[in-house]
Amino acid sequence: MAAPGAAATDLEVVRGKRAALFFAAVAILVGLPLWWKTTETYRAPLPYSQISGLNALQLRLTVPITVVFTRESVPLDDQEKLPFTVVHERDIPLKYKMKIKCRFQKAYRRALEHEEEALSLGSMQEAETVLAEPQKQAEGSLTVYVISENSSLLPQDMMSYIGPERTAVVRGITHREPFNIVGRRVIQVAQAMSLTEDVLTAALADHLPEDKWSSDKRRPLKSSLGYEITFSLLNPDPKSHDVHWDIEGAVRRYVQPFLSALSAAGNFSVDSQILYYAVLGVNPRFDPASSSYYLAAHSLPHVINPVESRLGSSAASLYPVLNFLLYVPELAHSPLYIQDKDGAPVATNAFHSPRWGGIMVYNVDPKAYNASELPVRVEVDMVQVMEVFLAQLRLLFGIAQPQMPLKCLFSGSKSEGLTTWELDRLLWARSVENVATATTTLTSLAQLLGKISNIVIKDNVASEVYRAVAAVQKAAEELASGHLASAFIASQEAVTSSERAFFDPSLLHLLYFPDDQKFAIYIPLFLPMAVPILLSLVKIFLETRKSWKKPEKTD
Repeated sequence: MAAPGAAATDLEVVRGKRAALFFAAVAILVGLPLWWKTTETYRAPLPYSQISGLNALQLRLTVPITVVFTRESVPLDDQEKLPFTVVHERDIPLKYKMKIKCRFQKAYRRALEHEEEALSLGSMQEAETVLAEPQKQAEGSLTVYVISENSSLLPQDMMSYIGPERTAVVRGITHREPFNIVGRRVIQVAQAMSLTEDVLTAALADHLPEDKWSSDKRRPLKSSLGYEITFSLLNPDPKSHDVHWDIEGAVRRYVQPFLSALSAAGNFSVDSQILYYAVLGVNPRFDPASSSYYLAAHSLPHVINPVESRLGSSAASLYPVLNFLLYVPELAHSPLYIQDKDGAPVATNAFHSPRWGGIMVYNVDPKAYNASELPVRVEVDMVQVMEVFLAQLRLLFGIAQPQMPLKCLFSGSKSEGLTTWELDRLLWARSVENVATATTTLTSLAQLLGKISNIVIKDNVASEVYRAVAAVQKAAEELASGHLASAFIASQEAVTSSERAFFDPSLLHLLYFPDDQKFAIYIPLFLPMAVPILLSLVKIFLETRKSWKKPEKTD
């Protein structure tokens, strides 16, 4: 009777071993991979090699220049060599990881009949009007007309002329290697109208070491898709001053034409407000010699913060806000003047703060107090005010007066307050800035995702990264081809996509979920199941090992 019982026991033992092995196999071969797959952090693939290659990207900024020679501008023998192309390339010496080269591509040709007739007129204004009618130049391109050395189109003491459009005029020469001398004059004019080291240094101020820029180069606003401009009238003493300003008419006549000419660089919105009892945060000092009050240069930075708290325009804005404040001082501190670092009164009685805006102090005519009772009605001269604010607006966008070559006549800006080639120069600077910003953003994102492995990378984030890399590469190609408009659009897309990927909220979901928290969650779940399986496997292993060592009985 013992044998069947022993056999049944052995069968149960075998079944137990098989069950333990089966549970262990299911847990290891099915459960563990399934758990690993369902709990792993999803990370879409990113173009890490292409992102690292962007740091070694070489920007070649090509400026197409058409050089047109009139009949008597160079000797006849040299005119027979036309047309041909000359390329002048130079490095921009910036301490930046991205190499930048400026490439002037000069296409020499003879003047057409209508160009000859236009350049034979009595004044440059008439010639420019005729030359501008049949042609429309592309953004970033220039046309330089070479006239006779003795032409009366320019004053005799002037060697070149720069107009408000993408055109210039230089004098030719009839001896001593004319093409070389004219070529140097063309380069001087082209540099003044397009790219200079100062323009690119200001554009890359956030990416260069501090020894490469000064506080003046910090003036330009950072590139953005849009800007908000707010004009504020500050009347701290409404009991004494009844101030009226025609801000709507002034914006329509002076500001809107300027912004329309600048529309290629971004979208603009303009609003205005009047703030009563808004005083400056600094008490003016009295000058007995002139019986007036003044604000010293060192106290001007302390003026902005107390006033900014009253503006309230930048809190809910998605775009950079430019504030232009017209301050009418209270009667107790009138007249009020702003002094420069040398203690001399500022001619405009205004100052501006980089990337913030400007403030102008508007004093009331002292005769007005004798003619009427308080409050005195004050009619603001908007022409005087807008001249100051438009000059500050140009500085805030980095549109400074160009450095003209020697003996060069500059026609001045157009009625909009902006020349066409100044807009091109701004687009050059913005394109380079956007490429640098997008490259820095993508590099930082790649380094962050490489160091922290438990950040989820969704497909939409990866697609934005791929789109940004492609846009940077396209912008670089368009800049090298001299297509400024398409290069600027591509650079804007690169910045938008890179920042959209960098600030995607999904990147923060598992950022603060370290490994010790994972163990704290999963150990109570798997330990009760794993311990019996492990003990069974150990027991089976020991029994199997014991059976191998047990000697067999022989008769």
